[in-house]
Amino acid sequence: MLSERIISAVMRRGNDKYLRFSNMEKPELPPAIAGREYLLYVHVPFCERLCPYCSFNRFPYEQSVADAYFERLRVEMRMVAELGYDFASMYVGGGTPTIDIEQLVKTIDLARDLFSIKEVSSETNPNHLYPQWVDPIVDRVDRFSVGVQSLDDELLRQMDRYDKYGSAYQILERLASIDGVFHSLNVDMIFNFPSQTPDKLALDVELLKKAGCNQVTFYPLMASPAVAESLKSTVGRVDYAREYQYYKFITANLAEIFEPASAWTFSRVGGGMIDEYIVDYEDYVGIGSGAFSFLDGTLYTNTFSLRSYNAAIDEGHSSVVAERAFGKGDRMRYRFLMQLFSLRLDKRQFARDFGAEIEWALAFELAYFRAAGAFTVDNDTELVLSEKGRYLLVAMMREFFIGVNNLRDQARAALSGDERRLLFGDGCDETGRPLVVAVADTESAETLPVP
Repeated sequence: MLSERIISAVMRRGNDKYLRFSNMEKPELPPAIAGREYLLYVHVPFCERLCPYCSFNRFPYEQSVADAYFERLRVEMRMVAELGYDFASMYVGGGTPTIDIEQLVKTIDLARDLFSIKEVSSETNPNHLYPQWVDPIVDRVDRFSVGVQSLDDELLRQMDRYDKYGSAYQILERLASIDGVFHSLNVDMIFNFPSQTPDKLALDVELLKKAGCNQVTFYPLMASPAVAESLKSTVGRVDYAREYQYYKFITANLAEIFEPASAWTFSRVGGGMIDEYIVDYEDYVGIGSGAFSFLDGTLYTNTFSLRSYNAAIDEGHSSVVAERAFGKGDRMRYRFLMQLFSLRLDKRQFARDFGAEIEWALAFELAYFRAAGAFTVDNDTELVLSEKGRYLLVAMMREFFIGVNNLRDQARAALSGDERRLLFGDGCDETGRPLVVAVADTESAETLPVP
């Protein structure tokens, strides 16, 4: 689709500008602004095994390393409280947040003690849908999001998930076993994987309609350049030309049971909570190695090195290492992107917050979207997306996150010593023994390449 190709190209060029960070002389987050709403994002960078298509900051799980990390994570949480931040919502992502359930429980409980937490979201993987993982958090987590990615066994094998997490049949059984346990059960899926055929996508959609979940998120494959090259050499080149057709198929075939809740999330008609913290909160604080924060128009990133993260917390300061401040025009475009991603933009709120009418502040962007037929409602008070408009937002978010994933890839590639070998080598030392990051070693490491 021509409009998608144009907007994707614009987003790629924009990423070079928007994701250009500067190292911080003083590694600290700013204090909270009174009266502003914030979300707390908590990053747990551990997985049993590392998926080849994933660019998130993650390391192979080892209990002693995880224990030391979680202890410091809770110290960092107290630091954030001392800066005056309060949160009504908490999102735990990874990695695999449920990989150490006792530590996760301690972390959620501390957050509820420190802040005005009313809802908690947590990600997990299909092999943790058993009582030993579910029971301790059933009264602590409101929104549970399961990374399934596909219900085709061949694709699961290609993603290196079949042996780890089970067959499609086993995953569906586990999903059914926790039906109704959480207020919101979301299933994360990937569409437009190189070897995904229309028949495989149709199978995913039909099985999900029968699964015990009240929300489904279909992410387009968001492969950074490094991941795209790896996929090309194994399962094939990513084909964006068919992405819109796949998206239209998903939307049409879910419509009987699910309705759009964001550009790529679908909730069962009459219920569900959107499992997307970026939809509900513009400002958020991220704690943990590899986490991002967005505060008052500035994007911050924490160190991607576990060793440097531990050292920073032990020294009594934040783990943030770089920042990118956005001007008023860029902030308005960010609002445009994020509010439309949630399907509706409030023109009156935009004018109040920026002191400018969107009609002239973002005249070019509006003209382009109107020409593309992106709106079903376009009046004095609001903009509401059409199906084509929703797909344009999917494409824009895809390119934005590809840029973020590329940044993550660069940051992880800049790691040194045993941390680098854990991620890019065979995970063993010179004697063939499994590597473990030495958490007591405070030797500094490269954390983020700044263009």
